[in-house]
Amino acid sequence: MGFLDYLSDMYDSLTIQTAEAEEPQKSDDDYGEEGGEEKSGESGEGGEEEKEGGDGEDDGDSEQGGDDGGDEEEEEEEEEEEEDEPEDIKPKLEEECMRTAQCAPLKHHYDECAERVQQQEKEHGKAQEDCVEEFFHMMHCASQCAAPKLFKQLR
Repeated sequence: MGFLDYLSDMYDSLTIQTAEAEEPQKSDDDYGEEGGEEKSGESGEGGEEEKEGGDGEDDGDSEQGGDDGGDEEEEEEEEEEEEDEPEDIKPKLEEECMRTAQCAPLKHHYDECAERVQQQEKEHGKAQEDCVEEFFHMMHCASQCAAPKLFKQLR
């Protein structure tokens, strides 16, 4: 490696380079009559299937109802993603831990603070204190209690 290579590497590292996507993303407002064609081109697998099925028929269908078909496909993909994710049991475990003798006093202290803050807001329009510290103590206790139970179920 020569001296000029070193200098060009230094120059490249000091200059700001912009990262560009393959195709700029467009909002829904940018889609006009040709929006169906652009959307079908953006979709990965669905766009390839439409192109293989027959070019003349797909162009006519995408111009008439391109937006409706795209929304349905997006909804189906979202439903599939939701079905694949397992249920999160951490909130349930934390609620159970809130009722234990260890965390119940902290929850009671937080609830009292929340009531004081609500009364201050009603009387003066704003609260003089917040319950952030009490909330963090309560959630720390619940997390410490729930963590061993959670990891036992995950193994």
